[in-house]
Amino acid sequence: MYYSNGNYEAFARPKKPANVDKKSAYLVGSGLASLAAATFLVRDGQMDGDRIHVLEELSLPGGSMDGIWNEQKGYIIRGGREMEPHFETLWDLFRSIPSLENSDVSVLDEYYWLNKEDPSFSKARVIENRGHRMSNDGKLTLSRKAINEIIKVALTPEDQLQDKQIDEVFSKEFFDSNFWLYWSTMFAFEPWASALEMRRYLLRFVHHIATLSDLSSLRFTKYNQYESLIMPMVKFLESKGVHFQYNTIVHNILVNRVGNGKVATKLEMTVDGKSESKNLTENDLIFVTNGSITESTTYGDNTHPAPVEHELGPTWELWKNLAAQDPEFGHPEKFYDNIPDANWTVSGSITLTDDRVTPYIEKISQKDPHSGSIVTSGPISIKDSNWLLGYSISRQPHFKAQKPNELVVWVYGLFSDKPGNFVQKKITECTGIELCEEWLYHIGVPEDQIVDIATNSASTIPCHMPYITSYFMPRALGDRPLVVPEGSVNLAFIGNFAETERDTVFTTEYSVRTAMEAVYTLLDVDRGVPEVFDSAFDARVLMNAIYYLNDKKKLEDIQLPFAEKAIEKQALKKIKGTYIEELLKDAHLL
Repeated sequence: MYYSNGNYEAFARPKKPANVDKKSAYLVGSGLASLAAATFLVRDGQMDGDRIHVLEELSLPGGSMDGIWNEQKGYIIRGGREMEPHFETLWDLFRSIPSLENSDVSVLDEYYWLNKEDPSFSKARVIENRGHRMSNDGKLTLSRKAINEIIKVALTPEDQLQDKQIDEVFSKEFFDSNFWLYWSTMFAFEPWASALEMRRYLLRFVHHIATLSDLSSLRFTKYNQYESLIMPMVKFLESKGVHFQYNTIVHNILVNRVGNGKVATKLEMTVDGKSESKNLTENDLIFVTNGSITESTTYGDNTHPAPVEHELGPTWELWKNLAAQDPEFGHPEKFYDNIPDANWTVSGSITLTDDRVTPYIEKISQKDPHSGSIVTSGPISIKDSNWLLGYSISRQPHFKAQKPNELVVWVYGLFSDKPGNFVQKKITECTGIELCEEWLYHIGVPEDQIVDIATNSASTIPCHMPYITSYFMPRALGDRPLVVPEGSVNLAFIGNFAETERDTVFTTEYSVRTAMEAVYTLLDVDRGVPEVFDSAFDARVLMNAIYYLNDKKKLEDIQLPFAEKAIEKQALKKIKGTYIEELLKDAHLL
């Protein structure tokens, strides 16, 4: 497996890998990573779909990319994935998946057209004081010290950030900035999260610094991501003969050492409540989604909070059993153990059934939520919420089955250890009605109407996800297994708890990238995996980032110590009339 860039390899088709007709594949889990791996096995590995088996513990596919109508509870969304143009492997995948609405075009085609016609742009990224836009929304408000800390972290090698928290490498000045408010609420970082992952994000998404406050860099699906992305993939794979086996829990995969190699030799599982095992050969390729951020999810309703008690869950148990056989298979306990009580664990799906709240939504977002256009363009964060509450309203209808009078809102709170501002409870203790009340309070609904609306005009489903931020737990190198561990013959790890260089977890791109790397490695597919977008190596992007980190100041207006200012003046004289001067002008620094 190797990396590539440019369109020479992007549009090329690889030759059929040697001996692929003798091989079979077993994919543990049916989330995005597994579905992507199955697609790459069919498309690039040219494996017969009948030889591919997806083993899923639940009764439906999709993993964490969900969106579902539940007859007892209503519309449920646990979250949504933010996507952008430079998810290189994601778009490589969806160019090959036919749309459900028009089989003559791809999912990528319809997605591209939709976002051209209805681009993302947030008119209010942060609100406070019950529905008023933050007075300095749009400014990053970084001090010189905070900017230097960002640069220092970006320049620090990963091995020097092992097991460090973000609040160990940044000062209070950084956490007081709007930059941190935008960054943390967009990506779900908390001060005690991994500094190593924070560094990756800074380098990976440096090209988004200019748009942190308006979210214009984001792209969104027409409906929820289950209907828009997962269902087309499943239909495509089923049409190729891929087998989907549900209600199947894989408890362990036995791995033997053969010389210097590692060979998976047996699957131990429970199928429809009965114990089964399957012997494997070197020609049986195993792709494991190890760990899950939505494992052990519980749900409440209008009158009940989501239960917080939970078991560890089968995907974590499987990873534990694998790790017990070989230290190169990672350290799952680093991610599921000792998660802070303050962490984000609760989100909610609010379905509004009349238009009493519509004026307050429209006042903030300056969009009619019934227009069919994207409403909030990503999260709107509430600065003075004790829970650091945020909400997002996607294009409506968000579900194909949604009724014209219904609006579906997704809410979440990043702090789970504090009482609310209107509801004097922790978010983990709240019923659906109380969760809705807190949101209505913060968007400016009059207090004398809040209880009635939340009780009689809304159905709210609280969702407790104990591991939702486990991707971001402080970690060391080796805590996540390599996509294909050293010496592995037929076993690969895929998803956001597998390790690949440079890319960032909690993204759809990471799921698809690890899947592509796994398939290309185990089948020896002769085509490059598109490398991570190289924004951190582009001088133009870096100059642009300097301009926006300093709240659109030109170089001459940036506060620098006297000695540095003198050096800057001399340097500017040297570059006058050169290409570097042109680049600085393009970046608005001159």
